[in-house]
Amino acid sequence: MRCPYCRENRDKVVDSRASGDAGMIRRRRECLACGRRFTTYEKIEVHPIRVMKKDGRRVEFDRSKIMSGLIRACEKRPISTETLERVVSEIEQEVYSHYDKEVTSRQVGQLVMRKLRALDQVAYVRFASVYREFKDVSEFVEEVKPMLDRDR
Repeated sequence: MRCPYCRENRDKVVDSRASGDAGMIRRRRECLACGRRFTTYEKIEVHPIRVMKKDGRRVEFDRSKIMSGLIRACEKRPISTETLERVVSEIEQEVYSHYDKEVTSRQVGQLVMRKLRALDQVAYVRFASVYREFKDVSEFVEEVKPMLDRDR
């Protein structure tokens, strides 16, 4: 493994443990050249699932796209990066366990929205407004109304 700081190819594993649902191994490494530590993740390589977009294009499933959407939706909210990583892993696991070769972007979006609704209502509405392409305030109200009724 190449050190991200000095680019040297000599390191030792300091700590190794299962991460999340044990589908990934987290390794803490120390560079033998510069002495700095860094973390790597190792996971089983599975056949790629393709996401079918609204316009008919097919792209490879990319967990980093989900993470970036979650980060934007959760901006200035009291949600840790570890929590977001866990949510992304749960979504990825659901996609790989329920779909064989393809999943629609709509199905992925629904998974994200379900997880966000349980995590943080503000982040959920932020994500929903972009995902569902709200055109005006009345669409926001329609989305928030069931949550307000449930809280009463």
